[in-house]
Amino acid sequence: MLIERRTPGTAGEPFVRHYWLPRWSIPGGGSVREAVLEYPAANVVIEAGSARLHRASRGLSGRTLTGIGWAFGALLLPGTARGWVGGSLRGAPASIPLDALLVPLAAVADAIRDRLAAGDSEGAVADFEAVLQELPAPDADAQLVDAIVAAVESDRDLRRVQQLADRFGIGVRRLQRLVAGHIGFGPKWLIQRYRLQEAAAALRDPQPPALARLAADLGYTDQAHFGREFKAVVGLTPGAYATASAPSRRDEG
Repeated sequence: MLIERRTPGTAGEPFVRHYWLPRWSIPGGGSVREAVLEYPAANVVIEAGSARLHRASRGLSGRTLTGIGWAFGALLLPGTARGWVGGSLRGAPASIPLDALLVPLAAVADAIRDRLAAGDSEGAVADFEAVLQELPAPDADAQLVDAIVAAVESDRDLRRVQQLADRFGIGVRRLQRLVAGHIGFGPKWLIQRYRLQEAAAALRDPQPPALARLAADLGYTDQAHFGREFKAVVGLTPGAYATASAPSRRDEG
């Protein structure tokens, strides 16, 4: 599978982190299962048979690919989806049709499909951004959530919810409402997501670190705590995940 990434233009910058446009061709009636720990935000995904907004998922998310296909994806900034859905994402469905949103993205889904069927990725992005150009800018709460998520992503010393609340000068309860309302999960989950993404990347390294050292570097009280949390989200122990990643490391070498 090949994934083309594009940065947003001027119209997309307030709403979109990046566009991702995968194409795949699986020969011989086979299939490929893709599973990842996603960035903590919603995605708009337009395919041949669907056009939906998918909010952040608690654990691994993925799908099984077969045959020949393509998709158009827009990874939204964390503060974007709540305004488009029209309410808190805490209790929102995991997947929402574009025609149920408060923004007219469904109107360009067919045009984007035609663009991608013709191999015109640039045109597909332009069609999407033509809608975004007409939208009001995200409100102050959305911008604050974007800043909160960016802080957790860039500063791995932010390991506790109270630290994060103090960084932005707000109370813990307001922080919890903001993050859960815009993403669907609270700030504790947000911090955990980045720690586990970092852990998974380290375990995929050709020379993965010792698990005890990795747990300590990520701020876990002990290796057992790290192992339980990793398995609860990823579905494998850290050691099993590192072993499962070994074939791809050998292929890369």
